Amino acid sequence: MILLKGRTMAIKDPLIRKIFDDLDLFRDYCRYEGKPFREASLYKKGDRVWESYMAWRRTQKKKNKFRRLN
Repeated sequence: MILLKGRTMAIKDPLIRKIFDDLDLFRDYCRYEGKPFREASLYKKGDRVWESYMAWRRTQKKKNKFRRLN
């Protein structure tokens, strides 16, 4: 969720909310992994940073699925 000085952005459209949430998650990934963050890389197949982010997300989903089973 996007926070601005303790307040949540009032985005009503779920598609636009998803884009901003994905952008925040992608930015956090780039910051923690030391990757260059470019907004234009969001959803861009073939971009090395975006592809590494998607690979990381897949491994996270598998880990979470495994934890729920145990």
